[in-house]
Amino acid sequence: MDHERILVVDDDQGLLHLLKMRLTAMGFAVSTCVSGEEAIATARREVFDLAITDLHLPGLDGLAVMEELLLTHQNLPILILTAHGSIPNAVEAMQKGAYGYLTKPFDDKELTVYIEKALGQQRMSREIPRLKLLVKELYGLENVVARSPKMQLLLQQVAQVADTDATICLSGETGTGKEVIARVIHCNSRRARGPFIAVNCGAIPETLFESELFGHVKGAFTGAHGSKRGLFQSANSGTLFLDEISEIPLALQVKLLRVLQEREVQEVGSEHPTRVDVRIITATNKDLEQAVRTGAFREDLYYRIQVVPLKVPPLRERRDDIPLLAQHFLKQSAQRMKKDIRGLLPDTMQRLMLYPWPGNVRELENMIEKAVIMSMQDMITADLIPVLTQSDEGSLKPLTEAKEEFERGYLKEILQLTGGNISRAAQIAGRYRADFYKILRKYGLHPGDAKLAQNSGRDSAAARDQSDV
Repeated sequence: MDHERILVVDDDQGLLHLLKMRLTAMGFAVSTCVSGEEAIATARREVFDLAITDLHLPGLDGLAVMEELLLTHQNLPILILTAHGSIPNAVEAMQKGAYGYLTKPFDDKELTVYIEKALGQQRMSREIPRLKLLVKELYGLENVVARSPKMQLLLQQVAQVADTDATICLSGETGTGKEVIARVIHCNSRRARGPFIAVNCGAIPETLFESELFGHVKGAFTGAHGSKRGLFQSANSGTLFLDEISEIPLALQVKLLRVLQEREVQEVGSEHPTRVDVRIITATNKDLEQAVRTGAFREDLYYRIQVVPLKVPPLRERRDDIPLLAQHFLKQSAQRMKKDIRGLLPDTMQRLMLYPWPGNVRELENMIEKAVIMSMQDMITADLIPVLTQSDEGSLKPLTEAKEEFERGYLKEILQLTGGNISRAAQIAGRYRADFYKILRKYGLHPGDAKLAQNSGRDSAAARDQSDV
């Protein structure tokens, strides 16, 4: 706000002086003019963020001044000052492009509110082009790191399908950058001006899926104190990215299929469907064909989302991209942490090139960030990069298998801790009871097993106590 400039036009010298004092105290640079002709001449020499002009001026009146100002500064917000009896003229001024009007006399608070609203709009009009340029720089096809043949092939496919409305399914391991590719598709499509809404289907409780995706009306269920727009409505005219699509419950898959076919959603509790104009991009790290064979995923939905299947390669299959990605993440982390780090030493890069990258691009980003944090020099040294020996690599399990093993052990530990009390166990795990039961079934676990183990432990302890006696 320190550098924002305001032009004030009024033939009342006292009011002009008072306004300049008030606005200067608020931190603005203020230029004052006593006539419309002087104001127009000043506006041709200088750039202003806001103009305040009296409606009645000698010579050119406020309406004429406003029209001239808008010819040279098309988006300039203009506030009109008017006496109470001239309100119809002020309304006419608004119809011709004025931002608003204030009736004399006005107080400081009223003036401040109007100025902040007007300048807020002006700031936004300046910010939007900058943000659009930033998004283009981040997600333009030409800015995606793709030196390797597999990534170049992927981007060729992206370029072919981006400007269509085809439903796309991105498959690939965790951490390969599927959401980044989805954003690239959106930002290079005809929907780029619309919203991009990303949702992780694995993070939504099963009981809330329908409400989150399609919305609900007031009173649709207990706790629905007001209406809520669903993610499909929020993504209207843009792109909805459904990550971990395999986690959508079977009961809801048929409703999602209907939305994709009919392009309309029905809010929970509503009797009438709502049309939506949304492009769907899905992603999965699971084998959907296998899920179809086992009955965990509907075959008709599978074919509906697989109009254009795209495979995002793991980092170990695109090693040519590692040097560029490493430098990119290094620059980001160094800027964020305000550290002067120029690059990576050759032996450091060699370690990165030899590493197997089970966690893919996300693991590389985290590793570089940690190295930047720990580095005491202006170059990243090899000792900051972990070495994975052949024996280590051979003993590593696939990410999905390792994750499942951890989850099974974690669930067993919680059940033991709570004695099989589902309410307490679900609370500790941060899940709803229904979701917690679903996870237990997935791993073939039962709360009764923990109770039996706990009772067995008590019996053993009692037997030991008795033998001691």
